[in-house]
Amino acid sequence: MLPFIHIGPFALGTFGLLVATGLLAAFFVLRADFERRRLAADPHTIIGLAGLAGLAGAKLYHVLQSPDVFFSHPFRLLFSREGFAWFGGLLAGLVTLLLLARHYRTPMLQMLDAASPAAALGYGIGRLGCLTSGDGDYGIPTSLPWGMSFPNGLAPTTERVHPTPIYEFLVAVVLFYFLWRLGARALRERRPIGLVFANFLIWSGLARFLVEFIRINPPWLFGLTNAQVASLLCIAAGGFLLLRLRAQVKQT
Repeated sequence: MLPFIHIGPFALGTFGLLVATGLLAAFFVLRADFERRRLAADPHTIIGLAGLAGLAGAKLYHVLQSPDVFFSHPFRLLFSREGFAWFGGLLAGLVTLLLLARHYRTPMLQMLDAASPAAALGYGIGRLGCLTSGDGDYGIPTSLPWGMSFPNGLAPTTERVHPTPIYEFLVAVVLFYFLWRLGARALRERRPIGLVFANFLIWSGLARFLVEFIRINPPWLFGLTNAQVASLLCIAAGGFLLLRLRAQVKQT
């Protein structure tokens, strides 16, 4: 693994580089979605603010999972290059998108629909940063031929383990394609807004729920990890929204 790229006296973190690449890819997807939806909003501002809020939320959610450790070393943990929680980033990004929708006078669900494919792809590329840095987001030991070890990672291991960031990247690419096509069909067939976002919540939540079974995160509640509980909440929210949308269609 290669946690850092050294250029003279400077050390460039590969995690940050891949996160920036993910945000750039998300920008192009969001801009294209705005164009086909004819939304008058600035994708530069939206990706910048939602991306920064997502990173801050992911870091804050992670450190607050262990408040005693956080308050003993708050500055070191807040500004460390590792420790980001998916659900915290999702919540912070969601709140930011809702505020931006209000600012641009765009229906909130329409903003969330447009942002969902971009979020899926950006998240997947960002996960590759976890792979290159070896920051501990890998899985449990495995004898499968594609198992990997991370002896030089930020959280090193010499065991061959599941490369879960690769799994999540592949799922994210498939989800991005599915959501993009779903968005095109929803526009063409004039389906209710919110359909793409509901599917994003359900399928991204399910993917994260399943991958947690082969990751090294400790159980938190009823034998489930913190991320699995958050994933179930996402699936429930997406399912509830989907039922509401279907009820609206039946009433028309």
